[in-house]
Amino acid sequence: ELFSALGQTCTDKEFDELCFEFGLELDEITSEKEMIEKEQGKERAAGASEAVIYKLDVPANRYDLLCIEGLVQSLLVFLRKKKAVIFKRIEPLSGSRQRLIIRAETAQVRPHVVGAVLRNITLDETRLKSFIRLQDK
Repeated sequence: ELFSALGQTCTDKEFDELCFEFGLELDEITSEKEMIEKEQGKERAAGASEAVIYKLDVPANRYDLLCIEGLVQSLLVFLRKKKAVIFKRIEPLSGSRQRLIIRAETAQVRPHVVGAVLRNITLDETRLKSFIRLQDK
C-alpha cells in the first residue's frame, strides 16, 4: 500500500535509505506472522498475514507521520513529486464559526485542546479507519 501510494517500488535497503535521508529511522522490517511467532510461537502464527510491515521511529513532534496518508504526503513532498499542502482558514458560508467549549472538569485534565472543522472531505471506509487509528495514537 505504501509503495503504491508513493507511485514507486523500493527494495528494503532503498526504503531504509529514503527514510534516513528524510530523517526517520527504519527500526524493523517484519510481518504480522513474524511478530506472532516471536511472541506466541509458530502454532499461533498459522494463518497470520505475511504482508511486510515497516516499523518506523517517528519523532514525537511529527504526528502527521503516524498514518499512511501523512507519511506518503510528506515523502512525496520530500521527493519533489508533489507540492506541500498549504492550509488556510476559510470562513463558513453560513458566516457563523463553530465553537469548541471546554467544561471546567475537562480543563483540569486537558488544559489545552485543538480542534478543526474539515469541509469538502470524502472519507471512504479505508480512510475512515485510518483516521480513527490515528486518533487512537
